[in-house]
Amino acid sequence: MGFFTWLKVLLFGEPVFPKAGTPPPRLPSPRPSPPPSSPLPRKTASYSTEEFAPISAKELKEKSRSTEVATSPWWGRIDTIPPGDDERTKLIDRALVTRGYLTPEQLVEIHRVGDLMLLKKGDQAGLRATADRAVVQSKQERAALKAEKKRQAEERKRAHAEAVARRKATDILFLGRGVSGGLAKRTSDEEKLKTFGLPSLSTPDHVATALSMPLLRVRWLAFHSEASTVSHYVRFTIPKKSGGVRDIWAPQAKLAEAQAWILENILSKIPVGPVAHGFVPGRSTVTNATPHVKRAIVVNVDLKDFFPTITFPRVRGIFESLGYSPAVATVLALLSTEAPRREVEYSGKKYFVATGPRALPQGACTSPALSNLAVWGLDRRLGGVAAKLGWTYTRYADDLTFSGDTLIPKGERSPKSVGWLLARVRHVCEAEGFEVHEKKVRVQRRNTAQIVTGVVVNEKPSTSRAERRKLRAILHHARFEGLEKQNRINHPNYIAWLRGHVAYVSMVNPDQGLKLKVKLDALLAGGK
Repeated sequence: MGFFTWLKVLLFGEPVFPKAGTPPPRLPSPRPSPPPSSPLPRKTASYSTEEFAPISAKELKEKSRSTEVATSPWWGRIDTIPPGDDERTKLIDRALVTRGYLTPEQLVEIHRVGDLMLLKKGDQAGLRATADRAVVQSKQERAALKAEKKRQAEERKRAHAEAVARRKATDILFLGRGVSGGLAKRTSDEEKLKTFGLPSLSTPDHVATALSMPLLRVRWLAFHSEASTVSHYVRFTIPKKSGGVRDIWAPQAKLAEAQAWILENILSKIPVGPVAHGFVPGRSTVTNATPHVKRAIVVNVDLKDFFPTITFPRVRGIFESLGYSPAVATVLALLSTEAPRREVEYSGKKYFVATGPRALPQGACTSPALSNLAVWGLDRRLGGVAAKLGWTYTRYADDLTFSGDTLIPKGERSPKSVGWLLARVRHVCEAEGFEVHEKKVRVQRRNTAQIVTGVVVNEKPSTSRAERRKLRAILHHARFEGLEKQNRINHPNYIAWLRGHVAYVSMVNPDQGLKLKVKLDALLAGGK
């Protein structure tokens, strides 16, 4: 083992003595931590032999662990003689004296020559080493700065995620693409709400509290998705009297509960115009037909796709017009509308995929009241047109009825003619976003049965003659055969069905209904 190998072991543990006569090898390059710069040597060789006094192995080992030794700028330098006042070099010199390799006088001369050499030619290698250390230090600082910025970014991301999670638990920020634009606006018109006597709601949390539901459930019920794995509606069809089927979307229990609250606490408090008779308490098909009794001409107009035409933006606008903030109006409108959906299967999983925009569903308790509010402008304009042309106007849901007594000779052009009226009706309906169902436009004169929402209005409100004759025939045959044998339609509750028809006749025309009711009560009393 060479001397410097032995010296390294001596400095850092396990002393091993070299064999006699072994020449000292070249000093190996250790791996120190680089200091900021190399110190300049003394300008004059003023070393003394006392500086290189022998040192014990214990003291050498202790001092070798000092910071000055570890950070010495002369580690690995073999191009020059390091100055004697360097702590690491001084320890090595004293160890050389201790082992008898050099004398203090020789070390004084060696360092005097080394210092003069450094002063004469300059420490180019030291400068390069200093520059290299500066580069390394700069890279380390940049890496540390990058790591710190990354840590700060991760901390901000974590804090943001926590803030979003907290806000999600207490607020609604997003309810689906294309429908969430107004959720950030939380200011309601309190004066308007007081005018209508409506509950004060400004935020989605207020809606959840009013519905007595957790906010997460309200979000779940109101969330709009183009493809969802769950549906809040039960979809089925019922046959139409005119042929075909009608799609019915019945809300599930929780959604039905929310819609019932909206109807009772908000929609039912808003008055509708005098021409609207559908879905209005105290009004019916009879009150809708009565203004058209004994008129020379009756015109029936039907609106095409009535409920699907009243889409989500319209419904949200209705709630905003009542004074609610856009955030509340958005939640209420989403709870009251639904998109037509098709059930598909993908990768073994069932999805309900939207095939059109959200609109009023037939089957929700809120749809009739919202439809009356949606056509308020249409009713006002059509009522004005009808009054100006000398017609009477009423509406029951999507059935528009006009009647008048002015008969215009065929071929004569007059603003009060049926053709002129229908042209104006089409124009107003189109301007209000609705479409006339051309196949259902009927013009009824006195020489035919004038029917308005199922009620004959030629002379007085009444049901059709065929309906009354059918009921009289059923009651007549039941006197001899019994009521059950008259159930040719196989109705599961035939007596209730018969009672309902007799009650309807009584509602339309009490005199005609009374005769049928007396016969039915007599049959039931006699056990028929």
